[in-house]
Amino acid sequence: MEISDATVQAVWDKARVMPERNPDVWRRDQCGAWLHREQYNNDKSEYGWKILKVAAGGGNDADQLQPFHCGNAFDIASGKAHCRVTADRAGLAPTQSVDQPRNTTG
Repeated sequence: MEISDATVQAVWDKARVMPERNPDVWRRDQCGAWLHREQYNNDKSEYGWKILKVAAGGGNDADQLQPFHCGNAFDIASGKAHCRVTADRAGLAPTQSVDQPRNTTG
């Protein structure tokens, strides 16, 4: 799927902003996994992300697309994300944040 730079940015803007991180660099997907803006389409990176279609039919406009960690997926038929990678919060209280974002594979 060929995606323009403008669409990549529009989809990036849909990812969850975390107040403790620069939203131009760090965001989270629907599963909570950390994404790094510069790691788009890098499936070798802990923070690599991709763009997935989340609606049946139609073209590839930003309304039908969502950002996901490279290890996560989305099932259009069920309308649900398949979350294999999430943010690692082991050993942290609910109100604590980490110095460096980290992901875990479940």
